[in-house]
Amino acid sequence: MATTSKPKIPEPAFDPDAFRDFIATVDENGKRNWIHPKKPSGRFYRWRTIVSVVLLALLFIGPFLRYKGEPFLLFNILERKFIVFGITFWPQDFHLFVLAMITFFVFIVLFTVIFGRVWCGWACPQTIFMEMVFRKIEYWIEGDGNQQRKLDLAPWNGDKILKRGAKWLIFAAIAFLIGNLVMAYMIGTDELSKIVTESPGANWGKFTFVMIFSGIFFFVFTYFREQACIAVCPYGRLQGVLLGKDSIVVAYDWLRGEPRGKLKKQKAAEAAGEPHGDCIDCKMCVAVCPTGIDIRNGTQLECVNCTACIDACDSVMDKIGKPRGLVRYDSYNGIENKTPFRFTTRIIAYMVVLAALLGVLGFSLGGRTDVETTILRTPGMLYQTTDEGYISNLYNVQVINKTTEEFTVTLKLVEPASGRLKEVGQDLFVPSREIAKGAFFVEIPPDDLNGNKNKITVQVWSGDKLLDEVRTNFLGPIK
Repeated sequence: MATTSKPKIPEPAFDPDAFRDFIATVDENGKRNWIHPKKPSGRFYRWRTIVSVVLLALLFIGPFLRYKGEPFLLFNILERKFIVFGITFWPQDFHLFVLAMITFFVFIVLFTVIFGRVWCGWACPQTIFMEMVFRKIEYWIEGDGNQQRKLDLAPWNGDKILKRGAKWLIFAAIAFLIGNLVMAYMIGTDELSKIVTESPGANWGKFTFVMIFSGIFFFVFTYFREQACIAVCPYGRLQGVLLGKDSIVVAYDWLRGEPRGKLKKQKAAEAAGEPHGDCIDCKMCVAVCPTGIDIRNGTQLECVNCTACIDACDSVMDKIGKPRGLVRYDSYNGIENKTPFRFTTRIIAYMVVLAALLGVLGFSLGGRTDVETTILRTPGMLYQTTDEGYISNLYNVQVINKTTEEFTVTLKLVEPASGRLKEVGQDLFVPSREIAKGAFFVEIPPDDLNGNKNKITVQVWSGDKLLDEVRTNFLGPIK
């Protein structure tokens, strides 16, 4: 009796673009895949450590730097007061802030077009704290990547409770320190010292902000981790728009590395004279990646250009006697066509726009006055007629002192010359980097008025120094 063989089920074809259908941090059921990268080492990691130490030192020193008794850096959102490099900016300087942000955005675009996401791997606070602070503590307490995975799968015995408890306690302490650092940049070290030295009830609102910030940082660096770069950060999403074939990124040289294969197969292919690449498919570049990607698949949204894969691949190349640089900083055209970096029309266009914005920003900052005065007629008040027959208007004045000096101002009416100005109370005293408010009357003879709306000019003096000059409206009778 003849037997019939079962038809073979064809194996699914290999799809080289399948990696685009999922991310390494989520499994096929939609559950979180925890990334436990192998501890990196190498020349780039050493340089990143040095850069991180310098940047962290600057970050923690920043709130304590003083210039003429005032913070060198302050970003007080609540009071809308900002000090950048010793220069105080107020809400009236908002146009400068917008211009500076546009300039900074164009700079980021230009920088990314040329160098890719170097910022993310080398200078981003999220990466620095995650990889150079929290991850190092994790390696110290729980061990390397494989040991961390084993600890994840282990039952909650004494060893696991001790290690996880110690790690979370240290993480909470650092998060609390970062929360205080953020508040120091927002309210200044003097106000922060009150929160630290006094009871929470004495500064309940600010203390609550410190705890909220601390909780956010603890959550991000303990649980959310690389998801901040993959799912939240808009900069990574812009890669596809900003990067071009001439952008320098962390890249795998597929021309040199393919066809890949295990070391024994590579040696056999070499002995037989068959084509082979330098990649031995050791997956060390994947093991050290903090976002869990395979750099051999090309530039991906998750890649933060941290260079861990470069160090890992270089160490493998050293062991098998191959030249370094299978994974390196390079552009697509640099690998495909061996062309060096060049300034494209796109890059030049961005540079021209950036230069123009820097020029406008520099001119605006140069023309920025140290004192800004706002004079407005008191709302809801009509003109009055004095006993002498003058037409009188009541004004509110606000003087913003952007300097570190304090002074007393005197107001003078210079146009029309026939009018007179009477201040309510004494001359206005303006403390350093503060706002002073006052009121005054302007009285003008009716013959010198031209209908309902008239223009007047008021000068602001401090001693014999003219600080500002303001033109405003004067309300008179309709003729």
